[in-house]
Amino acid sequence: MAQILTVALLGASALFALLSHVYVPLFDVTYSTAASVVADAGGRTVAGEDAGTPVVPDSRPVVAHVPLPSPLKAIYMTACVAGTPSFRERLVTLIEETEINAVIIDIKDYSGGISFPPSDPTWQPAWQHAQCGAPDMREFIAALHKRGIFVIGRITVFQDPFWANERPHLAVKRADGETVWHDHKGLSFIDVAAKEYWNHIVALAVESYNLGFDELNFDYVRYPSDGNMQDIAFVHTQGSAWPTDKPANLEAFFAYLREQLHDETKYAAFRHENTGRASSTPWTSADLFGMTTTNTDDLSIGQVLERAVPYFDFIAPMVYPSHYPNNYLGLGNPNDHPYTIVKHAMASGVDRLRATTTTVAGFTHERIGTTTPARYQKPSYGPERLRTWIQDFDYGGDYDAADVRTQIQASYDAEVHDWMIWAPSNIYTRSALRGPEDELVAR
Repeated sequence: MAQILTVALLGASALFALLSHVYVPLFDVTYSTAASVVADAGGRTVAGEDAGTPVVPDSRPVVAHVPLPSPLKAIYMTACVAGTPSFRERLVTLIEETEINAVIIDIKDYSGGISFPPSDPTWQPAWQHAQCGAPDMREFIAALHKRGIFVIGRITVFQDPFWANERPHLAVKRADGETVWHDHKGLSFIDVAAKEYWNHIVALAVESYNLGFDELNFDYVRYPSDGNMQDIAFVHTQGSAWPTDKPANLEAFFAYLREQLHDETKYAAFRHENTGRASSTPWTSADLFGMTTTNTDDLSIGQVLERAVPYFDFIAPMVYPSHYPNNYLGLGNPNDHPYTIVKHAMASGVDRLRATTTTVAGFTHERIGTTTPARYQKPSYGPERLRTWIQDFDYGGDYDAADVRTQIQASYDAEVHDWMIWAPSNIYTRSALRGPEDELVAR
């Protein structure tokens, strides 16, 4: 995220602003690869062109999913909480007693550690490094599914101090081009253009979907900030096809990620059932800094709304009021105006997605004429492509039930009906949430 929320089990420390791989299945499985036997979308095996060929049972392990709810209403769960049965059960109870129908669980967090024991040996060190996690993650997800809860896995991408230490040749460097750069929190990043790392992330994503996660949410999809930006070098970016173009390098990563994660053969070791969609592939989403809905520059981190949206099922801007500067929109302290901030930000995002032209260059955009400034034809998307991140934490102000609820209403009023609530403490304002029997209608 362009502004970082430090996640902890109980309470958060101060928030601060602004891979070809070989997949190793979790079980030894065998199943027919005969040309005359194919699996249909539901995982059933049926006879091929040779009608005399007997049907071969599909013996692959089954991963049962929950279809995407609409609208989606989610809360966030850290790896530490996921690994603490008593705490996670309190959140499950909250979900069952309210309108919440989904949960976002850390797969990989800001430290670079992962939350479950992987079968892929290249990811094993990240599990051993992790301070928190759920050894029973597969079983936990299955239990959530039995309760009808949609499960999203959050993967912090380029902020990865663990892998930067393990593979320093991939890391963002100081100006000397050799020393690993750190931000003001002491955290290091992988260079966005380090393609070796792209495959590493794909491997984790594939394993996570095969574990049972219904959707994969990618966070920290950006270049670093909040450090000495005068003493920094992006060696891989400088050697890329776009040596001075952060948005292009980030869009190239997005395009690669989409291509790889839409390849159903990557998940073929398991039979994915009840996905609610035609393909056996995960839903995907990306978190962007909130001001991407109103700024057309890349905010010096590579993020541009129009250059991200073509590659994910959903884009979730982090429009937390506390993350906007004082006197934004002439409002003084933005924490005193959560409705206005969220409504303005998300409505701006909706307008930009709907538009068929833009001043933003992009791989999916085509320049119109030769006028200056340049204008481009672009794909148009509806508001259902967006999700709103809602603030439920005290940073810059005291957020109560009314403040949380007014952000949700602001999202509805901006025509965005899907939302996700972030509380790094994992303690949510219960009174801000409606009961599951209440029908919420955007007004």
